[in-house]
Amino acid sequence: MKKIRVTVLAGGPSAEHDVSLMSAKNVVSALDRAKYDVRVVKIPRRGGWFPTRAFVRSTDVVFPVLHGTFGEDGTVQGLLTAIGVPFVGAGVLGSAVGMDKDVMKRLLRDAKLPIARYIAARRGDAPSFATAKRALGLPLFVKPANLGSSVGVSKVKSALEYDAALKHAFSFDEKVMIEEFIKGREVEVAVLGNDEPEASIAGEIAPTHEFYSYEAKYLDEGGAVLSIPAKLSPSLMKKARELALKAYCVLECSGLGRVDMFVTSSGKMYVNEINTLPGFTNISMYPKLWEHSGLPQPRLVDRLIELALERAEKAQALRRER
Repeated sequence: MKKIRVTVLAGGPSAEHDVSLMSAKNVVSALDRAKYDVRVVKIPRRGGWFPTRAFVRSTDVVFPVLHGTFGEDGTVQGLLTAIGVPFVGAGVLGSAVGMDKDVMKRLLRDAKLPIARYIAARRGDAPSFATAKRALGLPLFVKPANLGSSVGVSKVKSALEYDAALKHAFSFDEKVMIEEFIKGREVEVAVLGNDEPEASIAGEIAPTHEFYSYEAKYLDEGGAVLSIPAKLSPSLMKKARELALKAYCVLECSGLGRVDMFVTSSGKMYVNEINTLPGFTNISMYPKLWEHSGLPQPRLVDRLIELALERAEKAQALRRER
């Protein structure tokens, strides 16, 4: 049997460069060498990677294990679409929407899915602390609109913290999100599929830090307690999985995505965000959720590649002429 030639993209010019390298290492380990001819392209922090003609001829599918801007935001997806190379994960639209938390929340809101209150602000027009406090209450969160892995995120309780948080978030992005604090449990659901996506069981994250920060996720082994499955009643578990699928479809996703949400003590759920290229590190929830749902990581990466090739085949069948 002819092997499928898989190119794994890792690194890139993003604040999540290091997380990408950790994720890529695990993806490469999970790829069965009996099925796949695997090579890794490590994109430097300064960027500058561009696929050559030889790359296009020698690759059947790309697995972009890239997190954050210039990898998860539709830029690489657009490039690969333009040169006709199949790739794992959401397309251009789903990737771009999933990266911009402001646009994402607008679409979720228009679809009548529950979200926390928020204010989106660009450099120079951020509301005063008094205005944000009046609109959203305290504490509140300030974060870059276009990053993940909790990079640039601050929990704010005072005017002094607010000013510092804005400065910090604006150092990563031209647009920031100021969000209300939802007192509830942090629950995540992994979604897999194209036209008929499936949802994993829900898992729960209980941070031991002030919140689920970058340090809690990747630097401190005891930064959070992961519970899989989440301690939810059967009805709430069903509700979480259904809400994850709705959000996934509303946001035009395909391939894979991890939907993060909050569950209050009264059982109300809020969609926090979707991650269209979730982490594959040793402590990442996406592969763990599928493993506990009966899909071990080697089979998971198989399925992701199958979905990428399936989507490319359907796109190829579309008419290009009148």
